[in-house]
Amino acid sequence: MTRSRRRLVSGAASLAILITLAASACGGTSRDDNNDSSSGSEPESSGEADPNAPIQEGLHITFLPKQINNPYFTVSDGGGEQAVSEFGGEYEEVGPSEATASSQVSYINTLTQQGVDAIAVSANDPNALCGALNQARSANIAVVTYDSDTSPDCRDVFVNQATSDSIAKIQLKLIAEQIGGSGQIAILSATPNATNQNAWIDVMKQELKKPQYANIDLVDIAYGNDDDEKSFQETQGLLSSYPDLKGIISPTTVGIAAAARYLSSSEYKGKVALTGLGTPNQMREYVKDGTVQEFALWDPEKLGYLAAYAAAALVSGQITGAPGETFEAGNLGQYTIQDDGVIVLGPPTVFNKGNIDDFDF
Repeated sequence: MTRSRRRLVSGAASLAILITLAASACGGTSRDDNNDSSSGSEPESSGEADPNAPIQEGLHITFLPKQINNPYFTVSDGGGEQAVSEFGGEYEEVGPSEATASSQVSYINTLTQQGVDAIAVSANDPNALCGALNQARSANIAVVTYDSDTSPDCRDVFVNQATSDSIAKIQLKLIAEQIGGSGQIAILSATPNATNQNAWIDVMKQELKKPQYANIDLVDIAYGNDDDEKSFQETQGLLSSYPDLKGIISPTTVGIAAAARYLSSSEYKGKVALTGLGTPNQMREYVKDGTVQEFALWDPEKLGYLAAYAAAALVSGQITGAPGETFEAGNLGQYTIQDDGVIVLGPPTVFNKGNIDDFDF
């Protein structure tokens, strides 16, 4: 049994959804009166999975990134658009101009009222979106998180770039190599509540307790809020506050590009190492001019592509989000759902002068 396809809702159906949303906002009851709406109650099961079921035609799938017009999400959501075109669906991208959870909630509520088939969202907060997302799921809309997850009970599946361990460890390994295994480092992150960055930072902190990193001191974590100018200013602030700083890790594409721009025209170029997560196209000039030696990332286009196919598989009944289920993701091949509904794209790639011109994204 598959999810019912949802098209644009009008008339009495639209009014019913509006009433439901209003009741929720006023503290009305949900499917389980004992569950808090911040974590959400689990919507009714859509039935057993049928991996051989065809993808339904004309699916309306909407991507909601952390921030619209962010170069990273332009690429990743472009991959989603490609996938949707392959299976004959209707693609849409909406989102806030600033990376805040509250602004994402309003978009989710609107999409629920419209009755789209699936929402693919990169969450600005792990819990703040839960009430709105579970309203969407109760309206039979599939919810896929990608890039940055919510609490697992607020979505159907999470398409993860790679494991948190592998992403965190590669960044720490790169900075350790570049500063000779000793010295002060800082982290320039996105927002304080960003699920993915916080998970990676937690792993880095644990790794720093290991003997091979005994001489590396994490002195500060700054937040650029995935804003170019603020990230630029935070980089300047870190270097001013810590004159002995040897390196910066920026696990966000906006942050690493802004930090590289500052370093490239400052006295710190070649003296303070910078690594993290960036796209080859935005970092190419800084690698070639010696500001940055190496950085890492997965292919964001493939991430969005996989998220779109996961959404289609959910709506079409090929998967329900249970561990062990499999589905075909176009030219990426077959994927298996892991614990907590997680789908892992694959390991990150390290970029440097030797290979950066081999990539175009």
